[in-house]
Amino acid sequence: MNAATLAVFALVALVAIATPGPTVLLALANGSRHGVRRSLSGMFGAVVSDFVLVGAVALGLGALLAASEFWFSVVKWVGAAYLAWLGLRLLRSKGGLDLSQLEERRGQVSTRRIFARSFLVAVTNPKGYLFCSALLPQFIDASAPQWPQYAAIALVFAGLDFLVMLGYAMVGARAVRLLRQRAVLWLDRSCGAALLALAGSLAFYRRASS
Repeated sequence: MNAATLAVFALVALVAIATPGPTVLLALANGSRHGVRRSLSGMFGAVVSDFVLVGAVALGLGALLAASEFWFSVVKWVGAAYLAWLGLRLLRSKGGLDLSQLEERRGQVSTRRIFARSFLVAVTNPKGYLFCSALLPQFIDASAPQWPQYAAIALVFAGLDFLVMLGYAMVGARAVRLLRQRAVLWLDRSCGAALLALAGSLAFYRRASS
């Protein structure tokens, strides 16, 4: 894999990552609820899932999900249920916090929990496996050792994902300071509705081969 090929992959990956999805919406919500600094743990959770995703594709898990209706359905329904649970929690948010109350609330959620939520959202999304299993091999030189190429792709993908999530978290944190008391309620319920919509779309999602 040469630098030009990696640059093309980076451009394609950036477009895919920047399109609002579960992890970036969660980064937006985390930024508004916990601040950018505490949201970093959620970003690291998503980054770890990126390495899991690329590694799984390299090992053939994406092809397995594309071929097996059973395992595809298992991952799909686990992911949809978890997204729906997160969406409902955000929709039930009380909101209406002032900044002093928000700072107090930020300390009540552990960074470990923020990490786990983002990791689970990303790692239980079968669309990611199918997308990467279709996309990544196009950038792999079959005549060269493949693991170094997958490692380079994983680093680029994870780096872009982190930067995009950081941008969303900063927008969420900034919105709280600009909109003050109603910001948390507005952002939580907007993100909650979007996550529920994504859960619904995932529940009805079918493999291309079916």
